[in-house]
Amino acid sequence: MLPGSIQISGESLSGAEIRDICESLRENSVRLLSLRGCQLSERDFGHVCRGVAESRSLAQLNLNLGIVSNINRVKQLAEALKTNRSVQSLFLHGSPLTDAGLALLNPALSIHPSLVALDLGDCMLGDEGINLICGLLPPDGAKSGLKELTLSANPGITSKGWGRLAIAVAHSSQLRVLNLDYNPLGDQVAGMLAVAVASSRTLEVLDLEGTGLTNQSAQTLLDMVENYPTALRTLILAENNISPELQQQISDLLSEGEEEEETEAHEVTAREKNPWICQNNSSSQMVLMTSGLGDSLLAETEM
Repeated sequence: MLPGSIQISGESLSGAEIRDICESLRENSVRLLSLRGCQLSERDFGHVCRGVAESRSLAQLNLNLGIVSNINRVKQLAEALKTNRSVQSLFLHGSPLTDAGLALLNPALSIHPSLVALDLGDCMLGDEGINLICGLLPPDGAKSGLKELTLSANPGITSKGWGRLAIAVAHSSQLRVLNLDYNPLGDQVAGMLAVAVASSRTLEVLDLEGTGLTNQSAQTLLDMVENYPTALRTLILAENNISPELQQQISDLLSEGEEEEETEAHEVTAREKNPWICQNNSSSQMVLMTSGLGDSLLAETEM
């Protein structure tokens, strides 16, 4: 486990265990709290939310797999997030939020000063939910926005909703990771996403696993990767009706792009270490390399 972490899966939590968790939150000794798939009473859930509200150390909150199981719990979580200032990653995968629940949660998400990663996979969302989520992807750097967004397995979202998201992604100044796996997107939506990726200056990872794509989508994505300079480094296309050859071509092109960026990064480092080296081409650009979402974002991949 990570230092300062509480990770419990699939257990029925007693009142005494909840009190210990809340005390640790109030003492600011917890950075990661994960209660995925656990059972706790309405009263105890309220206690946990109050602990989250008071914590100044909590960076990642995982309430996956049905913890936020009703509207009352959504309201309590929203109140906690209005007060909390430290949470950077919020995981609600497998919660029956629906658009109505997200509407209650959205005001707190919109004003939260630290939130950069949000998992709303398998949350029974529709197009109204997408409209709210797009508001968390601001088009300029004046307002903080999400860097990582997961919307896996939300089949109630239509092509119109995905089109709205594609527009937001194209103009987002901060989004770097987008997980849309196991949604029935199809080739039409994949085409809209290809345009979004070509327009985005920041998107590095796009997960389209199991989204009903064919070679038509793969060819569009291949053309995009081949002809447009993008930030994209990882494109996941597994479990689609796409030929291995096309998948390999896309992978090779993305790998070539990474190698070119690494070469430029090494050249930048060399110039920084040897400032007396002259640059023959005055129009050349430096490339700033990053290795992820930063140390501030704690890693947790479990669903």
